[in-house]
Amino acid sequence: MSFKRFLAQVKLTQLRRRMESATFQFPDALRTPKQILVCLPGELRELTLLKQFLPDIRDLFKPATVTLLSMPGLQIADIFPRKGFNVLTPSTDQMTWAGLAKRSYIEFLRNYKFDIVLDLNLEQSQFTSSVLLQYPEALRIGRGNHLGRPFYNLEIKTRYLRDERNIYRSLIETLRILKDGRPEEPAPAVGSTIERRHGVPKET
Repeated sequence: MSFKRFLAQVKLTQLRRRMESATFQFPDALRTPKQILVCLPGELRELTLLKQFLPDIRDLFKPATVTLLSMPGLQIADIFPRKGFNVLTPSTDQMTWAGLAKRSYIEFLRNYKFDIVLDLNLEQSQFTSSVLLQYPEALRIGRGNHLGRPFYNLEIKTRYLRDERNIYRSLIETLRILKDGRPEEPAPAVGSTIERRHGVPKET
């Protein structure tokens, strides 16, 4: 492990120990948000795949405002349209030497008062991890068998391991079923299970 990564892990461990998550009631927590933060991956392939699912994410949480957060230094304007979304593109100056979000940038993000933070990274990101741990009051959603608690308080497991397109489709469809109680239209099972935290039963 590099010294930079070691420092990041030390800071994340400190944040994890201080984390006290709120309690949520489902499906109400998915039906009443006003502000959604979507943490985007840093790889071009995954970003290109995600583009086709943006309308689904917007429709899923309508009428909430959806904000897309890119990795620091990554310009996504040519990939992701701004229409219908807020787009935040932090500069590399807004993260620490160890790769975490600076305190000043966390304060900037917290001014948005996000109700839901949706992490769409398939690989671990120190930057995104540091953002997740600064939102104890938010519903933090991520892929199962990834970061786990306390980064997420709603984990969505899928049978897909390397098929990025189906992983994203599965995540979104499972959220839709959890929110509405039914698929958007008749379709085969998407292969997901749901693991809910803090007072809500686990489903498999």
